[in-house]
Amino acid sequence: MKTDTIAAIATGMTPSGIGIIRISGEDAFSIASSVFHKKNNRKITEFEDHRAYFGYVSDNGTVLDEVILLIFKGPNSFTGEDTAEIQCHGGILMMKRILEVCIKCGARCAKPGEFTKRAFLNGKIDLTEAEAVMDVISSKNDMALKNSVKQLQGSLYETITGVRKKILYETAYIESALDDPENYDLEGYPERLSETLLGILSTLEKLSDSFDDGRILSEGVRTVIIGKPNVGKSSLLNILSGSERAIVTEVPGTTRDTIEELINVGGVLLNVIDTAGIRQSDDVVEQIGVKKALDIASEADLVIMVIDSSSVLTGEDEEILQFIKNNDRKCVILLNKSDLPTVTGPDEIACYTSNRVITISAVDESGIDELKDYIIDEYSKGLIKYNDEIFISNARHKEALSSAISSLLCVARSITEHMPEDFYSIDLTAAYDQLGQIIGASVDDDVVNEVFEKFCMGK
Repeated sequence: MKTDTIAAIATGMTPSGIGIIRISGEDAFSIASSVFHKKNNRKITEFEDHRAYFGYVSDNGTVLDEVILLIFKGPNSFTGEDTAEIQCHGGILMMKRILEVCIKCGARCAKPGEFTKRAFLNGKIDLTEAEAVMDVISSKNDMALKNSVKQLQGSLYETITGVRKKILYETAYIESALDDPENYDLEGYPERLSETLLGILSTLEKLSDSFDDGRILSEGVRTVIIGKPNVGKSSLLNILSGSERAIVTEVPGTTRDTIEELINVGGVLLNVIDTAGIRQSDDVVEQIGVKKALDIASEADLVIMVIDSSSVLTGEDEEILQFIKNNDRKCVILLNKSDLPTVTGPDEIACYTSNRVITISAVDESGIDELKDYIIDEYSKGLIKYNDEIFISNARHKEALSSAISSLLCVARSITEHMPEDFYSIDLTAAYDQLGQIIGASVDDDVVNEVFEKFCMGK
């Protein structure tokens, strides 16, 4: 680990009331004393821990700004190192000038996530808490924020650590019994280990199964609007987003590529994708758009199919309904254009699907509230019963959990097949290490670097 002193602007690069320049490392206080002076022009040679000092920052005698200097002595700081934070006026030019002075006095520009990385390497936080820092920053709704804060407080760490302790105990018992059979009896041990495994597997499988809900919490419900041309797909996107996000014309095939928009519906985040109209076409670009629409719909959490209720169902409508059925996607059917005489109603749709059918009008927006209520019921009260449970939303965690579960199932199989006890120990150790990758107890440098490269500058 590098022990040089790093500095960065820790607040957003937009004009604001306050800007913060963070300095961390063994020379943080000497750099701070070089650039900061109190009002009486006196330099501070001895800083007190967790104190705030009022004064100004200067560059070769030229005053740059009135500031407040905060002092945090290691290890009682976020990074575990000596840390100084300069709070200045939040002009972009001012923050850059103060950062330049700090670098001129010996600091190095921090890389994205380097402050949090040092906190992890210094044992101030585990890897799940480090990842939760960025999740808190990027949370897009209340549920995602609550889940991120739980992980920041160590909920996932405590669960994984508790499981690892149980696995470690069993591994140590087996090794002790194999080394000292006179004092450690393995008679009846496989049966006892089986019961322990059941509890561990239940905990890990519950965590693993929460991934889809956790992903929805953090990324939003992947929602695809699909249908043939000119049924009102783009109009629906504009209504949900509250803006003219998509071009709406009477010309079929206006939308040829996907249009994405994040939309909050009653606290449920939707990642809505408007797609090209599904139809047979000789236009190469439109063909690519249609294929892309079907590919995205096949992986969506929610498919919103829009049908023109003022006309009869066509072969294109029927093909889309069959596509949805074949791909087993959660779907809601919208019968649009209810402001016109109805030709196709819910009874006609019932012959093709048992999915929810809602009648709407993109002209007067009737039925839109019913659609929003459906989404809230399905994804706020139905699929995600948000309480004190932990949801994982990180693909890295999911992969490590799956590997650990596979190793523990190997232990269970070894017990069933009456294999020697040292076989148990091998797979128990593997599961222990795989779970350690989640919290950072056993993780290589490449994984650590990959995690922190995703962070914003100054954090």
